[in-house]
Amino acid sequence: MTAAEHWLGAARGYANALCMVVSTGVGGGLILNNRLHPGPTGNAGHIGHISVAFDGAPCVCGSRGCVESIASGTAIARWALDQGWTPQAGSGPDGSDAPGVARDATAAGVAAAAAQGDPIALAAFDRAGRALAAAIAAAATLVETDIAVIGGGVAAAGDTLFGPIRSHLAQYATLSFVQELQVVPATLGTHAGLIGAAAAATMLLPPSAASESQSSQSASSESASSESESAKSAPAAAPTA
Repeated sequence: MTAAEHWLGAARGYANALCMVVSTGVGGGLILNNRLHPGPTGNAGHIGHISVAFDGAPCVCGSRGCVESIASGTAIARWALDQGWTPQAGSGPDGSDAPGVARDATAAGVAAAAAQGDPIALAAFDRAGRALAAAIAAAATLVETDIAVIGGGVAAAGDTLFGPIRSHLAQYATLSFVQELQVVPATLGTHAGLIGAAAAATMLLPPSAASESQSSQSASSESASSESESAKSAPAAAPTA
């Protein structure tokens, strides 16, 4: 997803970017100096397990207060339910239940309730947005990213998620070199995996190999163009009897 969004998506044109997926978990990747930065084990940019609450709840990773334990879809729904939120089927225009329709107790259900003004649902997304903002600001302060791109199922909540992130970001991204940091939704959706695989294959080549690959592609393109022009200018062959 990171390589894809940098190549053809929301991070295109940015030399340094953090790209994230916020879904049942929270993951991420880094673009630094226009190149994918996977780290020795491929886990660089794993922002979901940065702690943003020292005394927070235990995380599945064994730490405490991780972004994932607050801002994942699972965590958002769990917190809302713990605070007394009652999920609704939400099929009616007023969000009321409809007979035979299952109640949606997922983050999508919380997002729908937040869109209707439910105070607990709004608080759940505000809490998640604050955790994400703190982590995004920390990452930007560490490696000077210019943009954070967020995809995944929870990001489908739109302004319900992005509004709180941007609002809280100002409290954490305070140094001059991160004050212009942007947070935007991913644009490639389900195509990101395939596009990213192609992009990453090129970006992870050694610089010399990548240069040779680009030169080869350029030469092939020029050769094809030259052959095409030659064919156009050559005299037509005499018809045979």
